[in-house]
Amino acid sequence: MCRVLLITRPADNASATGSRCYVERRSLKTFTLDQLTIDDERSYRHIGLYAALKEALIRDQVPFFVLSEKTTKASGWDRALFLNLTFWSPEQPGDVLVSRHIPADVVMHAAWHHVTNRALAECTPKRKNSAESLFLGESIASAFDVYLLGRLIGHAPNSEFLRTQVPAMAEVANASGLSSRGFAKLLQSVATDPDGAFEDLRSLLFDASRALFACTTVKEAASALDSFKKQRFAPLLHHYEVSNWILYARAYATPRGVERSGSLAIDQTLRHVPIALDWLEEQWLARTPGGGGATTAKKPAFSAALQIKKANLARRGKRR
Repeated sequence: MCRVLLITRPADNASATGSRCYVERRSLKTFTLDQLTIDDERSYRHIGLYAALKEALIRDQVPFFVLSEKTTKASGWDRALFLNLTFWSPEQPGDVLVSRHIPADVVMHAAWHHVTNRALAECTPKRKNSAESLFLGESIASAFDVYLLGRLIGHAPNSEFLRTQVPAMAEVANASGLSSRGFAKLLQSVATDPDGAFEDLRSLLFDASRALFACTTVKEAASALDSFKKQRFAPLLHHYEVSNWILYARAYATPRGVERSGSLAIDQTLRHVPIALDWLEEQWLARTPGGGGATTAKKPAFSAALQIKKANLARRGKRR
């Protein structure tokens, strides 16, 4: 099952001391990542981005919500799934867990949501939650799945991520009409170029979400979906919770025409630089010490032409 970064909001009278946990109502406790046990970290040791994404969550004290032991025994997984899917909020990071264990891939998924939201807030501080900003964050976090697939195949074949995600993707691909042989070729192409796979899927998810968000009828939506059927990751489109993204955007995103240039500029830059993840790492994950021990992000640069020129001077594959 694909992951969607979601959150339940703390009670108004909830309080916290530093990074210590605090009780919300009686069924949830809040923890920071350094208080949780991360499962299957060994599978990601060869992926340089893992350490940077993990550090972003720890440094910024991003909360995670853990169900109480009593709640977990009664209906743990179902309760967590309900809270995650129903009370999803892209503006506030966090994820509902059934225990103090969290898979390493979920850590990275959560981190991409966090750093995307942080970067957008920095470059467009007066933004009002445009649909584009929502879709940008979702597309980056979700497309990172295929990058992980490409990096894990051949390096960590026994990882929990491959064990769960490959069958789930294969099922969706098969339902979309892709044969087993076709799916195997798709996986091979991902393993050959994980960076390219990330950007191909990210741009598909972003474009499809925007197109579907603009639709007002079933026929329009069906036509929009058909327009993407020739893209190589189209068979995986329904693996992701695109419907949730669109419904949330319809309910909470600002009307069309408001400021959304930051998200669109980032999207265009990611399409044109040679390696999108290199750009994201340089612009969003490279942090410099600030005053008083704080950290300050680099100011984002949204000129695609400038970024392409810089990237062409860099050696491909210097990262990871």
